[in-house]
Amino acid sequence: MTTALRALAAALLLTGAGAAVYFTGHGQGVQAQRALATTDEINTVEVAQKSLRAVVRVDARLRREFLQAGDDPVETGTGFFYKSNLIVTNYHVIQYQESVSVTLYNGRRVPARVEGIDPGIDIAILRVSGVSAPRTLAFGRSASLIPGQKLITIGTPLRIPNFVGTGVFSVMASAQDVPRDDQLGQEIGQYLLTTASIQQGNSGGPVLDSRGAVVGVADANAAPNLFVPGIIGMAIPSDLVRQSLDDLEKIGVPQRGTLGVTLEDLDSLDPALRQLAGLSSSEGALVDEVAAGSAGGRAGLRGSLRNSRGQLLAPLGDIIVAVDGVRVRGSYDVTRLVAAKRPGQSVNLRVWRNRKSVNVRVTLQKRTLQ
Repeated sequence: MTTALRALAAALLLTGAGAAVYFTGHGQGVQAQRALATTDEINTVEVAQKSLRAVVRVDARLRREFLQAGDDPVETGTGFFYKSNLIVTNYHVIQYQESVSVTLYNGRRVPARVEGIDPGIDIAILRVSGVSAPRTLAFGRSASLIPGQKLITIGTPLRIPNFVGTGVFSVMASAQDVPRDDQLGQEIGQYLLTTASIQQGNSGGPVLDSRGAVVGVADANAAPNLFVPGIIGMAIPSDLVRQSLDDLEKIGVPQRGTLGVTLEDLDSLDPALRQLAGLSSSEGALVDEVAAGSAGGRAGLRGSLRNSRGQLLAPLGDIIVAVDGVRVRGSYDVTRLVAAKRPGQSVNLRVWRNRKSVNVRVTLQKRTLQ
C-alpha cells in the first residue's frame, strides 16, 4: 500500500460517520453505516463477509414415526461447504430425516442427501448436486487455541439466516462435565467452550478464528436449567472433525478406537452384586457382552452372564477400573478414552476379575461398515 493510500485509509478510519465504505486493503469494500472504528471490527467484518457464502441453512423433514402431535415436522440447523459439493453439519440435525434440503446464503434452496454419518462425535456429511459451493471453508487447528482468543459463529439460530455472533474461546472441557441426554457424541473427549452465541439452529455451523479458519463445529449450549437460554456455547473441536471427515470419505466409517464390547456402569448394579465381586467402590464399567472377533474378544475380555429375565448372574464379567492408568468413573470414561486411539494402537486396561486386579492389553482394530 502506498503512503497516500495509507493516509487515505487512516483518514477514513478516523472520520467516523462521514464514510459509508471502509476499504480493507484486500481489494474488497466492506459496507457499513459508519466507518469501522477498530481493527477488531474490521477483522470481524472481513471474516464474516468472506465466510457467509460458504454457510448454509439445513432443513431436515422428519419421518412421521418420530413426530408427535404438535411437533414441527422440520428440524433446522446449519452447515458449511468444506468441499465443492460436500457440507458438514451435526448428525442430530438429520438423524430422523425423511428428506434434506439446504438453503444457500443468497436464498437458493437445493436438495441434499446424507453422504456419511458419525454419531460418535455428532457429525454428518451432506452431498449436493447441481450446484457448486460459492465458497469453501478450511479447517484450522483447535489444539492451538488460546483462552481469550476471539471466535466468530455463523448460523441459523431460531431460523434467522446468516446470523453472526462473536465471543472468545474459553476452555476445552471434558465431555463428562457437559453431559447430554441424546446418547450422541459418546466419543467426544473434549468440547470447545465459547462465549460466542450458539443457540438452537446454530447446530452444525462453523466456529471461526480471526483468520477465518474453522476451529470448531457448533453443537449445543449449556445452561443452568431448562428455563434459561444456553449461555455457554459448545462446539466439536476441528481436529476431531477433520479426522472424522477424512475417515468417512476414505473408508465410510470413523476409525477411532473401540473395544467391541457393551458396558454397564458399575454404580447402576445391585450393591449386593458389587459386594459379591469384592468391590468396595462404585466406580468402573462392567463388561456385559463381548462381540466375537472384536478387539476386546481377541484380548480375552470376559463378558457377563444373565438369566432368562435378563438379570445379571454372579460371578460378574470383567470390570474395567482404569484405561492407560487413568481411573474411570463409568462406561462413558472408558468409551471416550479408548476412542482417543486409532486402529493398530494398543490400550492397557486394568480390570477386576475373580476378585483380583488383572492387566489386559488390547490392540484396536479397524472399524468396518456393518
